[in-house]
Amino acid sequence: MARTYGDAVAALNTLQSNFAVIDAIRKSGKKMNEHAIPEMVEWCAKIGYQTSDLNSLNAIHIAGTKGKGSTAAFVSCILDQFRRSTEFAVPTKIGLYTSPHLRFVRERIQVNGSPLTEEQFARYFFETWDRLEQSAVSAGQDPKAPTSKPVYFRFLTLMAFHTFKAEGVDVAVIECGIGGAYDSTNVLLAPTVTSITSLGIDHVGVLGSTLPEIAWHKAGIMKSSAKCFTPSSQDPSAKAVLDDVASKVPTMLTYVDTHPSIANRTWRLGLEADFQHSNASLAVAVTTEFLSKSSIDAATLSAQSLIAAGLASTSWPGRCDTRHEGPITWCIDGGHTLDSITLAGKWFASQLRTFATSSPSTKFKTYLIFNQQTRERSASSLALALHSTLSPLLPTTHTSAFDTVIFCTNTTYLTAGTTPDLMAVGANTTDVATLSVQNELAETWRGVDPEARVEVRRTIEESLEVVRRDDADEATRKVVLVTGSLHLVGGVLEVLEGSAPSVGGP
Repeated sequence: MARTYGDAVAALNTLQSNFAVIDAIRKSGKKMNEHAIPEMVEWCAKIGYQTSDLNSLNAIHIAGTKGKGSTAAFVSCILDQFRRSTEFAVPTKIGLYTSPHLRFVRERIQVNGSPLTEEQFARYFFETWDRLEQSAVSAGQDPKAPTSKPVYFRFLTLMAFHTFKAEGVDVAVIECGIGGAYDSTNVLLAPTVTSITSLGIDHVGVLGSTLPEIAWHKAGIMKSSAKCFTPSSQDPSAKAVLDDVASKVPTMLTYVDTHPSIANRTWRLGLEADFQHSNASLAVAVTTEFLSKSSIDAATLSAQSLIAAGLASTSWPGRCDTRHEGPITWCIDGGHTLDSITLAGKWFASQLRTFATSSPSTKFKTYLIFNQQTRERSASSLALALHSTLSPLLPTTHTSAFDTVIFCTNTTYLTAGTTPDLMAVGANTTDVATLSVQNELAETWRGVDPEARVEVRRTIEESLEVVRRDDADEATRKVVLVTGSLHLVGGVLEVLEGSAPSVGGP
């Protein structure tokens, strides 16, 4: 096997579970695999690590439904300010593991704020791959058999642990994938801090359909070695479960209010939406606890200055992300649950009000590019929630939520398809081919907003071209909301920032 980054991504994609497998798991009624953690412990051993070896990573483990990626980003950026400061220089090397990625799979594993280079990714990928195959050979098994490797997310988790150990990381910010109790990241025995961000209904096929059920799964990351922090705004039914689990672990569970310097905007946030105040406040509490274990008093003026700088420097592509392209403003947010779609709508409305206030003489046309391909979540319900959120918040100059609404698949390019980094096989291929979800969404939207121009497009590239080619005079600004799916967001960023690959090319 060749050993380039492209080869690594191609090999990694063979570990994805296809739609049939994922759908069978959902329909089985199984909540989560209770054998998942013992199996992950075995996978760790196969690449040469006992779970106790991971203690040196001094992990900060983050679970939750909404905002866990943003919270992880805030934590990483704050810690990076301390790393680079001459006064503290602690920690010395920061790892960050998140999911999903947007444009490149190597975004998931970062060291000191930067994704692995292509060379680093290929190196650590194949070191992990080879160790698994060597383990299979030692056990008398076929090293090329599908059972010799874990599935996609588990493999990347193993690879992240291996990368951080090899790189000498002394703090690793680890975001859970789905859930917590049975998530593959939950082989961490002794994290230094844990955190559970805002909870909501998502992944009901594996976590359950109620907040208490979901809270139980998320609370599974609590450990007696670490205090746990969660927003004070959690629903009372979720709080009851979190409190119960904390008492049994046992661990100290702290409910975090919005930090005063964030509430009064003394501290500026790199992620500007109001709903980020909770995530940022949680990050401050988490990093303060971590720093205290390094004998750093976060209350000192110099430490407070570094915390403020970290919050201000935080960026997280695809979350409250604004891009400008000539007369077009792209407002991009990967909201994909009812709660996060509502927040994305409120954020977009605030952007429109800013335009209306700062440039009262400027006309603007509004656009929505939307997709939610997973039938586990009702795409129509998400679209309706977005419409009902926006309608009462629109500037008086605008009577319709959007002038143009475009529903598309997550396929990136018209001729070149999807790049290997963005390839996902978990969607129903029939739904994608027939545009069934997109046509259902279009029909739903026409029913609630008959004034809007509603279109269906097969690819993300074509959807962006609808906006770009739409007639508008020089005094009109085009403002676009892209939301509904992180996979959609990743494709949009690829089209905006990249260039279409040649047909059949990598």
